[in-house]
Amino acid sequence: MNRIFLSTVILFCSAFIFAQENKTLSLRQSVQIAVEENINIKTARIDREKSQHKKAEAISAIIPKINIGANFQDNLVIPTTMLPGEIIGKPGTTVPVQMGTQFNTSANATVSWALYNQTALTAIELSKKVTNLNDLSIEKTSEELAAEVARLYFLAVTTSQQKDLIEENITRTKRIQNITKMLVDNGMGKQVDYDRVSINLENYYTQLSNVEAGLEQQHNMIKYLLNIPLANNIILTDTSEIWLLQNLPAIVFDFSNHIDIQLLESQQEINRTNRKLVNSGYIPTISFTGQYAYQGMRKEFRNYFNNSSENKWFGSSYIGFGLSIPVFDGLEKRAKSQQAKMEIQKTKALLLDKKEKFTADYQNAVNNYQNNKANVERQKQNIALAERVSEETALKFREGLATMTVLLQDEMSLSSAQANYLTALYNYREAEIKIMALNGEIRNLYK
Repeated sequence: MNRIFLSTVILFCSAFIFAQENKTLSLRQSVQIAVEENINIKTARIDREKSQHKKAEAISAIIPKINIGANFQDNLVIPTTMLPGEIIGKPGTTVPVQMGTQFNTSANATVSWALYNQTALTAIELSKKVTNLNDLSIEKTSEELAAEVARLYFLAVTTSQQKDLIEENITRTKRIQNITKMLVDNGMGKQVDYDRVSINLENYYTQLSNVEAGLEQQHNMIKYLLNIPLANNIILTDTSEIWLLQNLPAIVFDFSNHIDIQLLESQQEINRTNRKLVNSGYIPTISFTGQYAYQGMRKEFRNYFNNSSENKWFGSSYIGFGLSIPVFDGLEKRAKSQQAKMEIQKTKALLLDKKEKFTADYQNAVNNYQNNKANVERQKQNIALAERVSEETALKFREGLATMTVLLQDEMSLSSAQANYLTALYNYREAEIKIMALNGEIRNLYK
């Protein structure tokens, strides 16, 4: 019994440990997994596959069609036809005559083929351009996802750094609290100073609790984007100090390779082809059709399949060509063509506006990059200075040469310098990601 209980406990613990599997992730690995596993990418790939089938559907319009049909008919009452009486010597009268047989059967094979249909040919061209648009949509979704994962990755990394800094502040404040407690117990310190340190310490604990909650939310969001079970733990291996841009950003004026520009240009091609599709409706179409059939007519069902002199199967066949010339459609195609023309003009205007916007966005991103890079260096020096001042003030406090008020002010200055550094660092990384999204380098994270 004890062995069974022990085995059950071991299995349960093993399952729990497995469920809590740790997964280490670099920035590049995170982006690559997201591009492969994220639901938005999967649905975009499904749309691309769907467009492939739409293209096959368009091609089917110019492929010959073959149909086979059969029919069996039992004339319970044979139809009556009125014939002129002259054929039986009764001029001026009509004679009712039942014509036909009770059982009729027919079987046929029919072929139809659009020999020339410009609308169908243009529809094939249009379907190819739609497929290309879907390919670009996948690339756009991948780039946007890569930028989102990168921003969230660095947010989580800087939040983790903030957590470490707060824990260091708590450790340092605890030491000050212990020293102050000893001074108060020995009658050399004031109770109010101890209370001030305790308040500061509780504030740090509150900050730590908030940061830990935020970090957990950020990790959960990363897991969601990467399609990782929430029960798993993730460990981010890259630090906020890694370089993203391979070279210093240069001024760029040509954004023709940007995915949004490529999408608009692809949409413009679709608009032009769509107008061509409408105008193709004015062109005549030529078609071919042919049929081969057998027909059997029987008076009695029992001899239905006997191929005798009285029960014969009669064959027939034909081929034909058709010409359809559109003459007047109530100006329907003209109205559709004008609508397509308006879409072309609208997309052209969007293209010009997008290029101008990218030029302004890129210049602003470069300015933010340079500004935040300088801010990071300044705040790093500011932290070093605040740490040195705090240590000197703490030493003077232990020697009785500095008050608790000055010590706590220096602690607050250090905490503020740390927060400003992390904010500047994240803004610096965000500016890098913005530049990479504009110049196309964001693709380097997953290709």
